[in-house]
Amino acid sequence: MPVGNETAEKIAEHLLQIKAIKLQPAQPFTWASGWKSPIYCDNRISLSHPKVRTYIRQALVKTIEEKFGRPDVIAGVATAAIAQGALVAEAMGLPFVYIRSSPKDHGRENLIEGELKEGQSAVVIEDLVSTGGSSLKAVKALRDAGCKVTGMVSVFTYSFSIAEENFRKENCPIISLCNYETLIEKAVESNFITNADLHTLRAWREHPETWGR
Repeated sequence: MPVGNETAEKIAEHLLQIKAIKLQPAQPFTWASGWKSPIYCDNRISLSHPKVRTYIRQALVKTIEEKFGRPDVIAGVATAAIAQGALVAEAMGLPFVYIRSSPKDHGRENLIEGELKEGQSAVVIEDLVSTGGSSLKAVKALRDAGCKVTGMVSVFTYSFSIAEENFRKENCPIISLCNYETLIEKAVESNFITNADLHTLRAWREHPETWGR
């Protein structure tokens, strides 16, 4: 579920302005899921821009407080959401943990880094949601540790139906600050993409699992 249009539009404008959006129709990006994509959204670039970073942090905090209340802990999904999660936890005066994609192969072999107590409630911060697979692995890790996951807030989502279905199956509410549709609308308005780009992006969005193969 997205947040208000004003926030979504502002974040889309920021991402375009700082060149966090990359287009490569001729040399598609390959995601962890194996899908090919003509577009890549690198939200981590926002961390290098204080005004953008602060806006996103404040929007995340506001969304958490309005939609989920005050959890016991903020959890970030490694690696992209570690920084944003830590910023949110600092702003809210809450403990912070992060979840690795897999356990460390040395030392304590942790999957969750930081202090997490059984029975605590957590809101998960995610950088970007595509199919939802890696995001929900983090949710499962927290639940397996005895934590109550209230929900997840992501900076951006591609709004794929498969992701919505995956989150619904796992009974994990998710809210995203910005989404693919808003981003493309702003990209057209700002002449960031051509008509040919728009045609490609729409074709990809309709069948992302088979596009480019």
